[in-house]
Amino acid sequence: MMAPATSLPPGGLYAITDCRSLTTGGLLDKTEPILEAGAAMLQYRNKEADTRLKITQAGLLHRLCAQYGVPLIINDDPELALLVKADGVHLGRDDMDYAAARALLGAESIIGISCYNEPERAQPAMVGGADYIALGAFYHTLTKPDAVRAEPGLIGKVKQIIKLPVVAIGGITPENGTTLVAAGADFLAVSSGLYAPVDAGQATRKYMALFHHQ
Repeated sequence: MMAPATSLPPGGLYAITDCRSLTTGGLLDKTEPILEAGAAMLQYRNKEADTRLKITQAGLLHRLCAQYGVPLIINDDPELALLVKADGVHLGRDDMDYAAARALLGAESIIGISCYNEPERAQPAMVGGADYIALGAFYHTLTKPDAVRAEPGLIGKVKQIIKLPVVAIGGITPENGTTLVAAGADFLAVSSGLYAPVDAGQATRKYMALFHHQ
């Protein structure tokens, strides 16, 4: 078994769990081919589970990610990240302040910050010690149907302001993802596009190909 990854990969596919209608076993079965096919990072996101189930699922996913050398990021919950020894946390507008999360999780943890469609949030995130920022939603997404929308050109504007990797998120498909990679996205964050298809590994490889054809 490989040691858990703690450093941010240079870029690629950022898988986000879609736990709807999946048992814990089903979640692991669906996630493993995504990791095996080459996803760069995995974020555990489960808005419906109780605390006990989150601890169980996050712990098992961390073990699985360690086998493939893929960092596990916890959505919204630094305490859960600390408890299961995950590789980092992703924070939104209403979550723990990233300085407090850094103090809790330590210097080696990966901390990502959602900047939505607001470039003015990017500079404070960088100064505060974030490891990457996320922009979007770029397209309509079933995961967050009411999410604010961003234009692909925002990626280039933000990258002129800061020197942090940019994650593009929101309704990304193998077809429209090409535009975001060309605009400068370092990572494409995808949830239902990976978990909805019957063959999650094949879906992963379609997204991976967007980075190989730059």
